[in-house]
Amino acid sequence: MDTVTPGKLNHFLCPMICVRKVQNKVIVAISDALSNRSCNRPIPSKHFLSNKNCWAPILTRRRLEPIGSRFLSCYRNSRLLILQSVWLIFEANRTGLEKHKVRILKQKMELLGINCHDSCIPGNYSNLFCPKCKGGRSIERSLSVHIVEDADFAMWRCYRTCCGWAGQAFADGRVTNEGMNIIFKVSSPRQITAEGIILEPIGEKLIAYFGDRMISEETLRRNSVMQMAGNQGIIAFTYRRNGVLIGCKYRTMEKNFWQDKGTEKWLYGLDDINEATEIVIVEGEIDKLSVEEAGFRNCVSVPGGAPQIVSTKDLPSWEMDKAYQYLWNCKEYLDKVSRIILATDGDVCGQALAEELARRLGKERCWLVQWPKKDHSSCFKDANEVLKCLGPNALREVIETAELYQVCTINQLI
Repeated sequence: MDTVTPGKLNHFLCPMICVRKVQNKVIVAISDALSNRSCNRPIPSKHFLSNKNCWAPILTRRRLEPIGSRFLSCYRNSRLLILQSVWLIFEANRTGLEKHKVRILKQKMELLGINCHDSCIPGNYSNLFCPKCKGGRSIERSLSVHIVEDADFAMWRCYRTCCGWAGQAFADGRVTNEGMNIIFKVSSPRQITAEGIILEPIGEKLIAYFGDRMISEETLRRNSVMQMAGNQGIIAFTYRRNGVLIGCKYRTMEKNFWQDKGTEKWLYGLDDINEATEIVIVEGEIDKLSVEEAGFRNCVSVPGGAPQIVSTKDLPSWEMDKAYQYLWNCKEYLDKVSRIILATDGDVCGQALAEELARRLGKERCWLVQWPKKDHSSCFKDANEVLKCLGPNALREVIETAELYQVCTINQLI
């Protein structure tokens, strides 16, 4: 046994096979494998060491004599026993590590109120009681919990549409993401599909990107701005309603935008106007964050772009008003607002968007922001440009001095 090296696979010949002498070598095997040996020689228990589920014989060097063809047959069998032994030892170690990670995951989930039981095993889905909604009136097991096969992480989601609580816990030192890291594609107000995408907290690269635009890390955290998992160049603006994730809009630093196909349209920052009687509407998510830096949290952004021109047709019914469906989806929020400040972009498209919004929301309760002059021939384009160039106080003043929409339109005609 002098040649045994820790961490390496060591080949020996089995002393329990009837072989007298083969280069003074022996084979180390575990009891399960030795039970299939070709000889019936008993193995004294004192010759074994145990380590949990693994057993190995204590062997000494002895002089043996060859016995021809019988030795060759035993030698081939012994090599198979070695492979079986190594595999059994590997499986035992892997199982022990997996159990340890599962125990950590369950402890982390129990801290959030998720009571895991013995049926929560890697690779399976378990339906448990949601600690947030308590299963509703029917007290149903609406929380789907899944531990991945290698037990590296666990994820959960409540399938009740009025709850939708979701999150992830990790077996390593990463922080548990509660209700933030799983965004589900929405195909209708009452149905959330199983398809989704995993997001992660925003990284240093995007924090610096927003910093150049005068948007603080605190504002990013409050609005749950994240990034696509594994890609620090793709921003994920998470849309929420009553704290529940209802959609996500993606943006690259090169200003490419997209949303998952079939995503229901809502205003971005909807929870910030839940109790507001006066709101600000902007044209993009970054502008919403910029207005917050100026001290206004009662701000929302439209989810899509602006039209090229103002429609000359009569307003369609809400079922047919597809381009502005987000206004109808948020009707219960907008109906109780008495004053709406439109801070859309200052270009032609932004002006067209302001007109279309005012037509639907009522021009009598709309005010329009007039962006300050950049130079003798042009004005600043949007809220973020004013924030970067003039600072938060200037942006705040611009919003506070917005004019009644009907007065602005009359002045433009004159």
